[in-house]
Amino acid sequence: MDLYPAIDLRGGRVVNLVQGDFGRETAYRDDPVAVAKEYEAAGAPWIHVVDLDAARSTGHNRELVASIAASVQTPVQCGGGVRDDAAAEALLDAGVRRVVIGTAAVEDPDLVGRLGARHPGRVAVGLDHRDGEVRVRGWVEGSGARLLDLVTALAATGAAAVVVTDIGRDGMLAGTDVDGLRAVVRTTHLPVIASGGVGSLDDLRALGGTGVSGVIVGRALYEGAFTVQEAVAALRSVDGRSV
Repeated sequence: MDLYPAIDLRGGRVVNLVQGDFGRETAYRDDPVAVAKEYEAAGAPWIHVVDLDAARSTGHNRELVASIAASVQTPVQCGGGVRDDAAAEALLDAGVRRVVIGTAAVEDPDLVGRLGARHPGRVAVGLDHRDGEVRVRGWVEGSGARLLDLVTALAATGAAAVVVTDIGRDGMLAGTDVDGLRAVVRTTHLPVIASGGVGSLDDLRALGGTGVSGVIVGRALYEGAFTVQEAVAALRSVDGRSV
């Protein structure tokens, strides 16, 4: 099981939102490139970047994402506001190893198929849900679609993985929805990457046996609950499959 330490970008800074609420933001660092280098030095197998400004269509941090990708050898996965071919291609050209398509995957599944055909293994689907309903446009709008239904439908697009974010748990440090994640894994052949709720090493260990291939961790790292090295060791100690 792989660790994906998160770098959420807003206004050029590394921040964290609680339950996807842009009014409950904590800024942690002013130099995202330095954070990426620290994650690489600590042995992170991936780095997960989210452009929150792009997700809300209030701007973007694309140049900064490119700087992050250029500064490390560790593969970078990036999402947030990737809603058309041009946005995805720009990130891939900038050195991002894998793009995560959220809103557009729900509204235009063919986009995932087109990009996946051109860039095999480099396009993932991001499904952010609250109580099982997938939300879109920076988590501020409901889609009316259920998580498991979309996971099933999008499995045929050629996506390389599905990133599942539990908005209600995101930033809460209260643990992941182990049963819900297990249900997602049973629904699809795609590798599943979990996001939202990790607050301790025990939360990471609890994912053993769920079948998830990776887990995204943000706030717990920034607030010192554990280190990247400790997280990588904990994940190596439990069962999982690599993306």
